[in-house]
Order: sequence, then structure tokens, then C-alpha cells
Amino acid sequence: MAIAKYSLTALDCPDPVELANFYSQITGFEVVVAHRSKDGQPQWVELVDVDQTRIAFQKIDNYLKPTWPEGPVPQQAHLDFDVSDLDVAEQLILKIGAVKSSIQPSSNPDDNFRVYFDPAGHPFCLVKRSN
Repeated sequence: MAIAKYSLTALDCPDPVELANFYSQITGFEVVVAHRSKDGQPQWVELVDVDQTRIAFQKIDNYLKPTWPEGPVPQQAHLDFDVSDLDVAEQLILKIGAVKSSIQPSSNPDDNFRVYFDPAGHPFCLVKRSN
């Protein structure tokens, strides 16, 4: 018996609207501003899919980008996205602001995933979907 039901994954960032819009372009999920500060600024923004899968983005003052794979600020979390064609998906995410990591876990061109950074510096992966 489960103790709880999984709800969402949240990423800290300096601009939750910007980061939600970035990931919305990848997933097609709807951007919803769920909470605002007293002065009306978005503090908690969610991406919501029809099946209620959610990713949230939380504004953090003094946010520090992860320094993955080394350095003083760990990656903290990362997201994986399944794609049917790594090369096509890579071209599309680079156009919307992703940055390909100069460090890839392998130099084997047959590997089924690649590592990138979102605009706030979080690492994420594109994974070639097995058919």
C-alpha cells in the first residue's frame, strides 16, 4: 500500500515563468501561474498536462546555477524527455534556448541520450525512445 501519491517535481529558478515557458515548448503542457507574491510577481508556476502530470518552477532569490558535473553547486535534479529522433529534437531544443553540455557521459554516437542545460542551468536529457 502506498503512503502517498506522487504529485509533481519542482525546480528552483530565478524566473519561473521563463523556465515554465521553455519546458512548455518541449512538452506542450499548459503554463499555469499557481502562486504570486504579495506584489503580484509569479512565485510558483506549473506545467499541467491533461493526465495531471506536473512540473513546477519556484522563484528563488539569489539562485545559483548548478555546476554539474563538478563544482560547488550540485545538479540537484534533472529531467529526462523521451524523443523518437535525437538529432531532430536537439535542433528544436537548441532553438528555444537549451545549451548542449560540453560533457556527455559517452562519446559513443550510438548512445541513446544526450545532456543539455535549460535557461536556468539545470541539466536535462533527451532520451531516444525504444520502438
